[in-house]
Amino acid sequence: AVQCDVLLDDVTESRLLGLVEAAKEHIFIYTHRRMAITADDVSLEDVIPIDLDFAVVESSPEELVLVADTRVRVSYKDESLELKLPFGSHSRRFLGEVIRAWSDERARSSGPAPTDESPVLAVPQLGLRDNLIRCELLKNEDLYIYREHFFFLGTYNVNGQTPKESLRPWLSCTPDPPDFQELDLSKEAFFFNDTPKEMEWTKAVSDALHPDAKYALQVKLVRLVGIMLLFYVKKEHAEFISDVEAESVGTGIMGRMQGNKGAVGVRFRFHNSDVCVVNCHLAAHVEEYERRNQDYKDICGRLQFRQADPARPPLTIMKHSVVFWIGDLNYRISDLDAADVKDLIGKKDFEMLHAYDQLKRQIEEEAVFVGFAEGEIDFQPTYKYDTGSDLWDTSEKCRVPAWCDRILWRGKDISQRHYRSHMTLKTSDHKPVSSLLVVGQIKRVNGDSYKKTLEEIVRNLDKMENECIPSVTLSKREFHFEEVKYMAHQARTLSIVNDGQVPCQFEFIRKPNEATYCKPWLTANPPKGFIAQASADVDLEVFVNRTTAPDLNSGKQEMEDILVLHLERGKDYFISVTGSYLPSCYGTPIRVLCRLREPIRDMPRESLRQMAEKPLDIPKELWMMVDHLFRNAIKQEDIFQQPGLRSEFAEIRDCLDTGAADSLGGNHSVAEALLLFLDALPEPVVPFAFYRQCLECCSDAVQCEKVVSALPQCHRNVFNYLAAFLRELLKNSASNRLDVTIVTIFASLLLRSPTKQDLAEKRKAREFFQHFL
Repeated sequence: AVQCDVLLDDVTESRLLGLVEAAKEHIFIYTHRRMAITADDVSLEDVIPIDLDFAVVESSPEELVLVADTRVRVSYKDESLELKLPFGSHSRRFLGEVIRAWSDERARSSGPAPTDESPVLAVPQLGLRDNLIRCELLKNEDLYIYREHFFFLGTYNVNGQTPKESLRPWLSCTPDPPDFQELDLSKEAFFFNDTPKEMEWTKAVSDALHPDAKYALQVKLVRLVGIMLLFYVKKEHAEFISDVEAESVGTGIMGRMQGNKGAVGVRFRFHNSDVCVVNCHLAAHVEEYERRNQDYKDICGRLQFRQADPARPPLTIMKHSVVFWIGDLNYRISDLDAADVKDLIGKKDFEMLHAYDQLKRQIEEEAVFVGFAEGEIDFQPTYKYDTGSDLWDTSEKCRVPAWCDRILWRGKDISQRHYRSHMTLKTSDHKPVSSLLVVGQIKRVNGDSYKKTLEEIVRNLDKMENECIPSVTLSKREFHFEEVKYMAHQARTLSIVNDGQVPCQFEFIRKPNEATYCKPWLTANPPKGFIAQASADVDLEVFVNRTTAPDLNSGKQEMEDILVLHLERGKDYFISVTGSYLPSCYGTPIRVLCRLREPIRDMPRESLRQMAEKPLDIPKELWMMVDHLFRNAIKQEDIFQQPGLRSEFAEIRDCLDTGAADSLGGNHSVAEALLLFLDALPEPVVPFAFYRQCLECCSDAVQCEKVVSALPQCHRNVFNYLAAFLRELLKNSASNRLDVTIVTIFASLLLRSPTKQDLAEKRKAREFFQHFL
């Protein structure tokens, strides 16, 4: 499914499109409310069969838009619709599936396959000759490469305001027009695709770009709740931009977006360099610097960009040669009160004030932004002002001034020409910030020189094309991971040294009768690559999650695998990977945990499979977490709404598995650990065999109680125990601010579907569980 706009004369209306497969595929068109969350929020408007009377044609944009929303015309018989799909891999996949279904239908009817309307792009495969040419071109690139481009970066938290003044003092502050302009507008500037504020700010930005250059329309406009990234490029550079992808992530409990916090990112290839721009809005409040640190780590781990070749793994932020990071990072000034801060500002002693900056301290401790650089700050803090003035916050809260709005970069051969704030703009309680960076590592190719260099290389390679066979030396053939724990990442480095006379291409390949090249708990990153005349490092990563933990806990599987490293036109190498897995209560069935009176790590594997002892009423690990929350967090504000700390989760897991500690940790961390425990159960609290029965009787409280009474004893005990705990939590909702969302969270964990759960099933599961609260 995908959201789109339907273009009706001068009116644009939002719709949801769904591709549904029955006897044949159909496109379902739905109208929807402004915030469509459940099935009640959408209504079926029309159904279009994909058959011989169907057609889809992509429209070309009238203006130069490097990466624009996709416009298509869908027609059926004598009717047609003009649709606009948002840019991104999700829309491309949807449109690709529609074209595939249309192609299949035409093929079944012996009709001609679509050509110009649905091109199939082939991914070129590099052979030995191509690798040699690429290697020689890299060695001689100084003969045909030019460098140095100017990037203007700007960040402005507009705080939900509409534009009230020209942005020229901010966006046209450089004497010469930059090559690129990346701009951040953050915090509740808009909330939906059709908001007028988005259009107003986009127009205000376009009107304020440097007047001495012509810029292409935005390469990409990315939207997350409250976060917006605009990216402009000089028109003469537009044709050299490719592989543009845009993604967004929210931050919050169990990786879900909370409020307007999260990040949007755009990556692209400019000439021969990969560039990534990240715009984020991190957690607020002075004391929450650890939460901001975790938000940063979550964004780095979860913001990934798909590559044109679907066989290649997604690109993370740090895989790019140039990274720009901008936005309201929300790091504050610590250990000084407002009066002391304002006194230092009045003296313009920014160097002394910067020593108390949380971001500076966290970077020095290597807690965040390792490898990033930030220019010297010689301007006063950009937050918080009375809106419409240059006065510091005079509200009751009287916020301490802080440099919340920051610009950092990562990469080689990058220098900063300026880093400043713009005090003349007074629309928001923040001041905008800009930075002009000179990037020397981006390589621009001179066509004529490149052609001459290539011809010379090809002439030389003609003499040796078939004379050499690639070979490598491996740093190790056997890898062993000690004390592997549930959801604890471990990595070892395999160094592949090219000891042959030619470049080589390597890839980890599948073994016979196996679906993938490795076991699901193991990953090789990257799984394939190219080595010129040096070496390449491959990270062998082990990570046990809810999918792989059950068989490892029970001993049905051992941590043993053989990787096959294949060289193109060369031989295969075999690498042994083993590990010592420490069993965990996470991923262990309830019935097994109820029979464990000792910590799970103290029990031999054989005992886990052959237990006849009288079971406990509920797993002791579950009791430890619930008892902690009952004693310490019954009135905790935002319990089960705010995420815990990863470091504390590791301590909680070890405590449950070893019984080694009396105190589990912070309340929010224990709450999230409880949710992860329920999510990791191989058989949920309500076993899969009872799932359909629960949904069918969800509206009848008496029948719901009968279903629960029929559950296996240990499952029934856990269900009733958790329901009783939640009832106590809801009795204290005036203090902990819990509402019906807690029902949704726990219903989705206690009543899991053996297959994918749709919206109607989620609603019924919630209704079923509501009877017990």
